[in-house]
Amino acid sequence: MPRPVTLFTGQWADLPLADLAPLARQMGYDGLELACWGDHFDVQAALRDDSYVQQKRELLEGHGLQCLAISNHLVGQAVCDLIDERHREILPAHVWGDGDPEGVRQRAAQEMMDTARAAQKFGVSVVNGFTGSPIWHSLYAFPPTSQAYWERGFQDFAARWQPIMDVFDQAGVNFGLEVHPTEIAFDIASAQRALEAIRHPRFGFNYDPSHLAYQGVDYVKFIREFGDRIFHVHMKDVWWGHGNGDVGVFGGHTTFGDPRRYWDFRSVGRGDVNFEEIIVALNDIGYAGPLSVEWEDARMDRVHGATESAAFLRRLDFPASNVAFDAAFAKAEQEA
Repeated sequence: MPRPVTLFTGQWADLPLADLAPLARQMGYDGLELACWGDHFDVQAALRDDSYVQQKRELLEGHGLQCLAISNHLVGQAVCDLIDERHREILPAHVWGDGDPEGVRQRAAQEMMDTARAAQKFGVSVVNGFTGSPIWHSLYAFPPTSQAYWERGFQDFAARWQPIMDVFDQAGVNFGLEVHPTEIAFDIASAQRALEAIRHPRFGFNYDPSHLAYQGVDYVKFIREFGDRIFHVHMKDVWWGHGNGDVGVFGGHTTFGDPRRYWDFRSVGRGDVNFEEIIVALNDIGYAGPLSVEWEDARMDRVHGATESAAFLRRLDFPASNVAFDAAFAKAEQEA
Protein backbone atom coordinates (compact mmCIF):
# COMPACT_ATOMS: atom_id res chain seq x y z
CA MET A 1 0.00 0.00 0.00
CA PRO A 2 1.39 3.46 -0.84
CA ARG A 3 2.40 5.58 2.11
CA PRO A 4 0.01 8.21 3.50
CA VAL A 5 0.60 11.71 2.17
CA THR A 6 0.43 14.27 4.97
CA LEU A 7 0.97 18.01 5.31
CA PHE A 8 3.26 19.59 7.89
CA THR A 9 1.31 22.47 9.39
CA GLY A 10 4.25 24.64 10.49
CA GLN A 11 3.97 27.00 7.51
CA TRP A 12 0.19 27.19 7.93
CA ALA A 13 0.10 28.15 11.60
CA ASP A 14 -1.60 31.45 10.76
CA LEU A 15 -4.74 29.40 10.04
CA PRO A 16 -6.74 27.88 12.90
CA LEU A 17 -6.69 24.11 12.72
CA ALA A 18 -10.47 24.12 12.31
CA ASP A 19 -9.95 25.99 9.02
CA LEU A 20 -6.84 24.15 7.88
CA ALA A 21 -8.21 20.62 8.35
CA PRO A 22 -10.99 20.83 5.73
CA LEU A 23 -8.64 22.70 3.41
CA ALA A 24 -6.00 19.98 3.75
CA ARG A 25 -8.55 17.33 2.88
CA GLN A 26 -9.68 19.38 -0.11
CA MET A 27 -6.04 19.67 -1.24
CA GLY A 28 -5.74 15.88 -1.23
CA TYR A 29 -4.02 14.99 2.04
CA ASP A 30 -4.52 11.90 4.19
CA GLY A 31 -3.42 13.60 7.37
CA LEU A 32 -1.57 16.39 9.13
CA GLU A 33 1.77 16.53 10.90
CA LEU A 34 0.82 18.98 13.61
CA ALA A 35 3.16 21.79 14.57
CA CYS A 36 3.40 22.73 18.24
CA TRP A 37 2.68 26.39 17.55
CA GLY A 38 -0.28 28.41 16.41
CA ASP A 39 -3.33 26.62 17.72
CA HIS A 40 -2.42 23.33 16.04
CA PHE A 41 -1.00 21.47 19.04
CA ASP A 42 -0.36 22.93 22.49
CA VAL A 43 1.94 20.70 24.54
CA GLN A 44 0.93 22.05 27.93
CA ALA A 45 -2.78 22.01 27.12
CA ALA A 46 -2.46 18.37 26.07
CA LEU A 47 -0.84 17.48 29.39
CA ARG A 48 -3.29 19.54 31.43
CA ASP A 49 -6.57 18.51 29.87
CA ASP A 50 -7.57 15.00 28.80
CA SER A 51 -10.31 16.42 26.58
CA TYR A 52 -7.82 18.50 24.58
CA VAL A 53 -6.25 15.58 22.73
CA GLN A 54 -9.66 13.97 22.24
CA GLN A 55 -10.99 17.15 20.65
CA LYS A 56 -7.97 17.37 18.34
CA ARG A 57 -8.48 13.78 17.23
CA GLU A 58 -12.20 14.31 16.68
CA LEU A 59 -11.51 17.43 14.62
CA LEU A 60 -9.07 15.58 12.38
CA GLU A 61 -11.19 12.46 12.07
CA GLY A 62 -14.22 14.56 11.23
CA HIS A 63 -12.39 15.60 8.06
CA GLY A 64 -11.01 12.15 7.28
CA LEU A 65 -7.50 13.03 8.45
CA GLN A 66 -4.97 11.16 10.56
CA CYS A 67 -1.99 12.39 12.56
CA LEU A 68 1.13 10.24 12.71
CA ALA A 69 3.62 12.78 14.08
CA ILE A 70 3.82 16.13 15.84
CA SER A 71 6.69 18.58 15.49
CA ASN A 72 8.32 21.02 17.88
CA HIS A 73 11.14 22.53 15.86
CA LEU A 74 11.01 25.99 17.44
CA VAL A 75 11.50 24.91 21.03
CA GLY A 76 14.01 22.21 20.14
CA GLN A 77 16.16 24.86 18.46
CA ALA A 78 16.72 26.56 21.80
CA VAL A 79 18.04 23.50 23.66
CA CYS A 80 21.61 23.83 22.37
CA ASP A 81 21.74 27.23 20.70
CA LEU A 82 23.59 30.42 21.51
CA ILE A 83 20.46 32.33 22.52
CA ASP A 84 19.71 35.80 21.15
CA GLU A 85 16.72 38.03 20.45
CA ARG A 86 15.65 35.92 17.46
CA HIS A 87 14.67 33.08 19.79
CA ARG A 88 12.26 35.33 21.67
CA GLU A 89 10.23 35.66 18.47
CA ILE A 90 9.73 31.91 18.05
CA LEU A 91 9.50 30.56 21.61
CA PRO A 92 6.46 30.30 23.88
CA ALA A 93 6.55 32.93 26.62
CA HIS A 94 6.97 30.35 29.36
CA VAL A 95 10.07 28.96 27.63
CA TRP A 96 11.62 32.36 26.92
CA GLY A 97 10.98 33.58 30.48
CA ASP A 98 13.42 36.35 31.38
CA GLY A 99 15.62 35.56 28.38
CA ASP A 100 18.64 34.44 30.39
CA PRO A 101 20.36 32.12 27.87
CA GLU A 102 21.01 29.16 30.14
CA GLY A 103 17.55 29.43 31.62
CA VAL A 104 16.04 29.44 28.13
CA ARG A 105 18.02 26.31 27.21
CA GLN A 106 16.90 24.49 30.35
CA ARG A 107 13.25 25.45 29.94
CA ALA A 108 13.40 24.40 26.28
CA ALA A 109 14.77 21.01 27.35
CA GLN A 110 11.91 20.59 29.80
CA GLU A 111 9.38 21.53 27.11
CA MET A 112 10.84 18.91 24.79
CA MET A 113 10.45 16.31 27.54
CA ASP A 114 6.85 17.44 27.92
CA THR A 115 6.42 17.15 24.16
CA ALA A 116 7.31 13.46 24.36
CA ARG A 117 4.72 12.98 27.10
CA ALA A 118 2.10 14.91 25.13
CA ALA A 119 2.81 12.85 22.02
CA GLN A 120 2.31 9.66 24.01
CA LYS A 121 -0.98 11.00 25.33
CA PHE A 122 -2.05 11.99 21.81
CA GLY A 123 -1.18 8.55 20.50
CA VAL A 124 1.68 9.37 18.13
CA SER A 125 5.08 7.71 18.25
CA VAL A 126 7.22 10.35 16.47
CA VAL A 127 8.14 13.90 17.40
CA ASN A 128 10.13 15.84 14.81
CA GLY A 129 12.20 18.89 15.51
CA PHE A 130 15.50 20.70 15.74
CA THR A 131 18.27 20.47 18.31
CA GLY A 132 20.05 23.77 17.87
CA SER A 133 23.84 23.81 17.96
CA PRO A 134 26.48 25.44 20.14
CA ILE A 135 29.05 25.25 17.31
CA TRP A 136 27.15 26.18 14.15
CA HIS A 137 28.62 29.69 14.33
CA SER A 138 32.09 28.13 13.87
CA LEU A 139 31.13 26.46 10.59
CA TYR A 140 33.75 28.18 8.48
CA ALA A 141 36.53 27.34 10.96
CA PHE A 142 37.94 30.84 11.30
CA PRO A 143 39.33 31.94 13.64
CA PRO A 144 41.13 28.60 13.33
CA THR A 145 38.99 25.89 14.92
CA SER A 146 40.28 22.59 16.28
CA GLN A 147 38.53 19.24 16.33
CA ALA A 148 38.66 19.47 20.12
CA TYR A 149 36.56 22.65 19.94
CA TRP A 150 33.96 20.95 17.75
CA GLU A 151 34.01 17.82 19.91
CA ARG A 152 33.10 19.91 22.96
CA GLY A 153 30.09 21.10 20.98
CA PHE A 154 28.96 17.56 20.23
CA GLN A 155 29.43 16.59 23.84
CA ASP A 156 27.39 19.60 24.99
CA PHE A 157 24.64 18.50 22.58
CA ALA A 158 24.75 14.94 23.96
CA ALA A 159 24.70 16.10 27.59
CA ARG A 160 21.66 18.31 26.98
CA TRP A 161 19.70 15.84 24.83
CA GLN A 162 20.45 12.59 26.67
CA PRO A 163 18.00 13.33 29.53
CA ILE A 164 15.41 14.44 26.97
CA MET A 165 15.80 11.20 25.04
CA ASP A 166 15.44 9.18 28.23
CA VAL A 167 11.99 10.72 28.67
CA PHE A 168 11.22 9.95 25.02
CA ASP A 169 12.17 6.35 25.73
CA GLN A 170 9.90 6.21 28.77
CA ALA A 171 7.07 7.55 26.61
CA GLY A 172 7.76 5.10 23.76
CA VAL A 173 8.30 7.98 21.31
CA ASN A 174 11.08 8.57 18.77
CA PHE A 175 12.67 11.95 18.09
CA GLY A 176 13.44 12.81 14.48
CA LEU A 177 16.00 15.57 14.06
CA GLU A 178 15.48 17.40 10.79
CA VAL A 179 19.05 17.47 9.51
CA HIS A 180 19.43 21.10 8.58
CA PRO A 181 21.92 23.96 8.61
CA THR A 182 22.05 25.55 12.11
CA GLU A 183 21.52 22.12 13.76
CA ILE A 184 24.10 19.83 15.37
CA ALA A 185 23.72 17.64 12.25
CA PHE A 186 23.49 19.28 8.85
CA ASP A 187 25.05 16.70 6.48
CA ILE A 188 26.07 13.03 6.50
CA ALA A 189 29.36 13.52 8.36
CA SER A 190 27.82 15.62 11.14
CA ALA A 191 24.81 13.29 11.38
CA GLN A 192 27.16 10.35 11.96
CA ARG A 193 29.01 12.34 14.60
CA ALA A 194 25.77 13.30 16.35
CA LEU A 195 24.69 9.66 16.56
CA GLU A 196 28.10 8.68 17.93
CA ALA A 197 27.85 11.43 20.55
CA ILE A 198 24.38 10.61 21.87
CA ARG A 199 24.14 6.84 21.23
CA HIS A 200 20.43 6.66 22.03
CA PRO A 201 18.02 4.36 20.16
CA ARG A 202 15.21 6.94 20.29
CA PHE A 203 17.31 9.60 18.54
CA GLY A 204 17.08 9.54 14.76
CA PHE A 205 16.16 11.67 11.81
CA ASN A 206 13.31 13.38 10.06
CA TYR A 207 14.66 13.05 6.52
CA ASP A 208 14.33 16.12 4.30
CA PRO A 209 16.28 16.12 1.01
CA SER A 210 15.95 19.85 0.44
CA HIS A 211 18.37 20.79 3.22
CA LEU A 212 21.03 18.42 1.90
CA ALA A 213 20.78 18.86 -1.86
CA TYR A 214 21.82 22.48 -2.30
CA GLN A 215 24.83 21.89 -0.03
CA GLY A 216 26.08 19.22 -2.44
CA VAL A 217 25.35 16.38 0.00
CA ASP A 218 24.22 13.06 -1.52
CA TYR A 219 20.65 13.08 -0.26
CA VAL A 220 19.89 9.54 -1.52
CA LYS A 221 23.02 8.15 0.15
CA PHE A 222 21.74 9.68 3.40
CA ILE A 223 18.74 7.33 3.29
CA ARG A 224 20.92 4.28 2.81
CA GLU A 225 23.44 5.37 5.46
CA PHE A 226 20.81 5.89 8.16
CA GLY A 227 18.01 3.54 7.13
CA ASP A 228 17.34 2.30 10.66
CA ARG A 229 17.27 5.86 12.05
CA ILE A 230 14.88 7.49 9.62
CA PHE A 231 11.74 7.86 11.71
CA HIS A 232 9.85 10.28 9.48
CA VAL A 233 10.16 11.87 6.03
CA HIS A 234 9.56 15.40 4.79
CA MET A 235 9.00 15.92 1.10
CA LYS A 236 10.35 19.34 0.14
CA ASP A 237 11.94 20.43 -3.09
CA VAL A 238 14.74 22.89 -3.80
CA TRP A 239 16.61 24.19 -6.81
CA TRP A 240 20.20 25.30 -6.86
CA GLY A 241 22.54 26.95 -9.32
CA HIS A 242 19.79 29.30 -10.53
CA GLY A 243 20.99 32.69 -9.28
CA ASN A 244 22.88 35.39 -11.14
CA GLY A 245 26.24 34.67 -9.53
CA ASP A 246 25.94 37.28 -6.77
CA VAL A 247 25.00 34.83 -4.01
CA GLY A 248 26.53 31.52 -2.98
CA VAL A 249 25.45 28.58 -0.86
CA PHE A 250 25.62 30.65 2.35
CA GLY A 251 22.76 32.86 1.11
CA GLY A 252 24.38 36.29 1.01
CA HIS A 253 22.02 37.63 3.73
CA THR A 254 19.24 37.70 1.11
CA THR A 255 15.64 36.71 1.71
CA PHE A 256 13.92 33.73 0.12
CA GLY A 257 12.67 34.51 -3.37
CA ASP A 258 15.44 36.98 -4.16
CA PRO A 259 16.37 36.24 -7.81
CA ARG A 260 20.07 36.55 -7.00
CA ARG A 261 19.99 33.51 -4.72
CA TYR A 262 21.97 30.39 -5.64
CA TRP A 263 19.24 28.19 -4.13
CA ASP A 264 15.60 28.43 -3.09
CA PHE A 265 12.90 26.06 -1.89
CA ARG A 266 10.36 25.01 -4.52
CA SER A 267 6.98 23.34 -4.62
CA VAL A 268 7.40 19.57 -4.71
CA GLY A 269 8.22 18.41 -8.23
CA ARG A 270 9.32 21.84 -9.48
CA GLY A 271 12.89 21.82 -8.16
CA ASP A 272 16.00 19.75 -8.80
CA VAL A 273 15.50 16.96 -6.26
CA ASN A 274 15.14 13.48 -7.80
CA PHE A 275 12.15 12.14 -5.88
CA GLU A 276 12.06 8.94 -7.94
CA GLU A 277 15.41 7.93 -6.46
CA ILE A 278 14.19 8.87 -3.00
CA ILE A 279 11.12 6.63 -3.27
CA VAL A 280 13.25 3.71 -4.46
CA ALA A 281 15.67 4.20 -1.55
CA LEU A 282 12.83 4.49 0.98
CA ASN A 283 11.41 1.22 -0.34
CA ASP A 284 14.85 -0.39 -0.07
CA ILE A 285 15.14 0.49 3.63
CA GLY A 286 11.54 -0.55 4.33
CA TYR A 287 10.26 2.87 5.31
CA ALA A 288 6.47 2.65 5.57
CA GLY A 289 5.70 5.95 7.31
CA PRO A 290 4.11 9.07 5.87
CA LEU A 291 5.44 11.30 3.13
CA SER A 292 4.88 14.65 4.77
CA VAL A 293 4.88 17.70 2.52
CA GLU A 294 6.67 20.67 4.06
CA TRP A 295 5.52 23.24 1.57
CA GLU A 296 7.77 26.27 1.03
CA ASP A 297 7.95 28.21 -2.22
CA ALA A 298 8.27 31.99 -2.07
CA ARG A 299 7.05 32.37 -5.65
CA MET A 300 3.83 30.36 -5.56
CA ASP A 301 0.39 30.52 -3.96
CA ARG A 302 0.51 27.98 -1.16
CA VAL A 303 -2.88 26.36 -1.78
CA HIS A 304 -2.00 25.82 -5.42
CA GLY A 305 1.45 24.51 -4.43
CA ALA A 306 0.32 22.22 -1.65
CA THR A 307 -2.43 20.78 -3.87
CA GLU A 308 -0.04 19.99 -6.71
CA SER A 309 2.52 18.59 -4.24
CA ALA A 310 0.02 16.06 -2.89
CA ALA A 311 -0.95 15.00 -6.40
CA PHE A 312 2.69 14.73 -7.46
CA LEU A 313 3.52 12.38 -4.58
CA ARG A 314 0.48 10.21 -5.19
CA ARG A 315 1.58 9.69 -8.79
CA LEU A 316 5.16 9.03 -7.75
CA ASP A 317 4.85 6.75 -4.73
CA PHE A 318 4.57 3.02 -5.14
CA PRO A 319 4.73 0.01 -2.82
CA ALA A 320 7.81 -2.19 -2.77
CA SER A 321 7.63 -5.51 -4.60
CA ASN A 322 6.92 -8.63 -2.57
CA VAL A 323 8.12 -11.01 -5.31
CA ALA A 324 11.27 -11.35 -7.39
CA PHE A 325 10.30 -10.33 -10.92
CA ASP A 326 12.46 -13.09 -12.44
CA ALA A 327 11.20 -15.86 -10.14
CA ALA A 328 8.65 -16.97 -12.74
CA PHE A 329 11.49 -18.02 -15.04
CA ALA A 330 12.30 -20.95 -12.74
CA LYS A 331 10.79 -24.32 -13.70
CA ALA A 332 9.71 -25.03 -10.15
CA GLU A 333 7.61 -21.88 -10.11
CA GLN A 334 6.06 -22.69 -13.47
CA GLU A 335 5.17 -26.24 -12.40
CA ALA A 336 3.68 -24.99 -9.15
